[in-house]
Amino acid sequence: MQKNLILDAMHRRNSTGRVPLGSPTSIACQDLMKLTDAWFPKAHLDAETMARLAIAGHTVLGLDNVMPLYGVCHEVGALGCNVDWGAPDAMPDSGKPIWQTSDDIRVPADFLTRPACKVPLDALGLLRKRLNGSAAVCGKVFGPWTLAYHLFGVENFLIGTMDNPDETRRILERLAPVTIAFAKAQVEAGADMITLADHATRDLCSPGAYEEFLLPMHTRLAAEIPAPVALHICGNTSDRIAMIAKTGLTCFHWDTRSGQPEEVRKLSGDRLGLAGGVNNFLLLKGTPEQVTEQVSNAAKNGIDIIGPECAIPLKTPLANLMAIAASRPN
Repeated sequence: MQKNLILDAMHRRNSTGRVPLGSPTSIACQDLMKLTDAWFPKAHLDAETMARLAIAGHTVLGLDNVMPLYGVCHEVGALGCNVDWGAPDAMPDSGKPIWQTSDDIRVPADFLTRPACKVPLDALGLLRKRLNGSAAVCGKVFGPWTLAYHLFGVENFLIGTMDNPDETRRILERLAPVTIAFAKAQVEAGADMITLADHATRDLCSPGAYEEFLLPMHTRLAAEIPAPVALHICGNTSDRIAMIAKTGLTCFHWDTRSGQPEEVRKLSGDRLGLAGGVNNFLLLKGTPEQVTEQVSNAAKNGIDIIGPECAIPLKTPLANLMAIAASRPN
């Protein structure tokens, strides 16, 4: 089945010789919304609209996977944050933090059936049925570290990692079941793979903090999520890629600020799959010819799944996105 191109590549197996193209994060842009008549915010809030926009990643852009969760607010919306679901030119925002200490954490019994979670679960089911294996269906969850930013506030949470590390560990332990439960529900609904997004770049999380808090947590999530997992972290992660390779996570979706493909491949070792390689600023402001050059460079230097490095800017021109598949390496 065609979906196995992505799944095999995540495990660094490639029986066909063709490098798959895909993105573990959002490929939604205004041009694609217009083409599919699937606009934000409805694409966050209605399963049919969400699935229609996602499937265009395969049918229009030629990618070997689809991924229908475009924002960062589904879990925290179901937990009680007052989410602004955005607009055609704006991503969702989680609003003000709702908790102050780990004792405040309450996960509602109906967490998975609240609209913020149920809509993407329903969309994943639609995608599995409609694609029937022609492309991999990718779900997405956020790690406890990132959930804590929204629920406790970025500044308060990060100060706590230094002032009260035991409290930080309690917060992470109490939020981990949210990540795991949503991931398991997505796999049951139709996801072949899961993106684990955790905003733990070096400007928010030092190498020491990654080793202390996130290395054990990502190792746990890799073990408990019953599907291949692609970790996504924005920004320069060159100082922690070797640690990520120790977690047991299947694949790392890397930001080009971490270095050139050959450098990232060397840092990651032989086991960890790598996804990405195409710079978002170039997708936004560059030319199709420049995109082709980056795709070729990624393929030559051991990137297993080639595509955008992160959720693409909403004003990304369709021609640049379509250049990824047009320059597909053999």
